Amino acid sequence: MMQTRILIIEDHVLVREAMALTLAQVCEGVYCEQATNATDALALLEANPNCDLLVVDLMLPEINGFSLLGIIAKRFPDVPALVVSALDDRESIHRAMRAGASGFVSKASSSNTLVEAVRTILSGGVFTPEATTGGDGSNRSRRASQAFAERFQLTAAQGRVLELVAQGKSNRDIAEFLGLSEGTVKVHVSAILRALGVTSRAQALLMMTRAGLRV
Repeated sequence: MMQTRILIIEDHVLVREAMALTLAQVCEGVYCEQATNATDALALLEANPNCDLLVVDLMLPEINGFSLLGIIAKRFPDVPALVVSALDDRESIHRAMRAGASGFVSKASSSNTLVEAVRTILSGGVFTPEATTGGDGSNRSRRASQAFAERFQLTAAQGRVLELVAQGKSNRDIAEFLGLSEGTVKVHVSAILRALGVTSRAQALLMMTRAGLRV
């Protein structure tokens, strides 16, 4: 059985333990490590960078979550991060996503929302509070995007870019949303086009539309 390693970075022990219990529902073989601050979390990643997901609080002591996301994006760019925070205003959400988060869940959300967010990100998707307001249609669109990415063996990073391309976002919008440079997004888009066997973004959008993705 493959093990899914999740590192929870949260300074409140009861919250950490509750999240670990909830995340055990994501799939079989979930292994949750816990860190109380950014320094400890980075030490764990340095010792073993093979981590499937980080769950990050924004209000951490010493180094806050926003700064930690920036460090993670530079030092461990292949490790996705899900922010779980009580700071759930629109500005904080957008700031976290620009800093490199792959998703955001408010601490006021249900455990089912947390599980859904983790599954989405582990599958290469992006999860934001807005994604939960679209009902079954939004969920179907996200599942279609993930299935499409898997079909063409795209990486997790390419899958995140693909999902936003399917929403009609420009490279600049995608770069801002994911906290990447526009050049990096262009590299991902080029790789996606090669994987799909097409030569233009328009052809890729047509393929995604036929596959049931919302464009």
